[in-house]
Amino acid sequence: MAKRHYIPVTADVPGAASEGNCALIRKVIRTALAAEGVDVPCEVDVLLTNDSGIHEINREMRQGGAPPGGAGVQDASTDVLSFPEFDLRPGELPAPEDADPGTGLVPLGDMVISMEHVAAQAREYGHAKRRELSYLVVHSVLHLLGYDHLDEGPQKAQMRAREEAILGELGIGR
Repeated sequence: MAKRHYIPVTADVPGAASEGNCALIRKVIRTALAAEGVDVPCEVDVLLTNDSGIHEINREMRQGGAPPGGAGVQDASTDVLSFPEFDLRPGELPAPEDADPGTGLVPLGDMVISMEHVAAQAREYGHAKRRELSYLVVHSVLHLLGYDHLDEGPQKAQMRAREEAILGELGIGR
């Protein structure tokens, strides 16, 4: 798989941006983008934090309401936040003309993941932290590409089906 996407992974908590976590996150993002047919070089910025860090970002960034792809309470910690650069719909892809002229990359947006939530949810659902982190990364990429789950019907079902298909491509099952 081509490594033409730029995926900086940073952390504001010790040990979160381990070599293994960064490699997994980049692989999952590249696989999700390929599975969705994204064929232009993109940038996705990832921040790994803890519950208090994501709570603060949630409060600061979402005071005026949920961003596209975001839902729920704003003054709380959560597992993942997605901040899309574009207002896409599922199946609508970024175009080469969306690229930053300076880098040649399409800036898809940012994702923030609480590593505390990763660990807690892995325990709660009885699977590995690797699986939970992969799921949250796929979930966030789909939000960056316009998927949503605000309803309990077709939108949510469509997003869940894509999540499972991409995790299946990665060989990461429940």
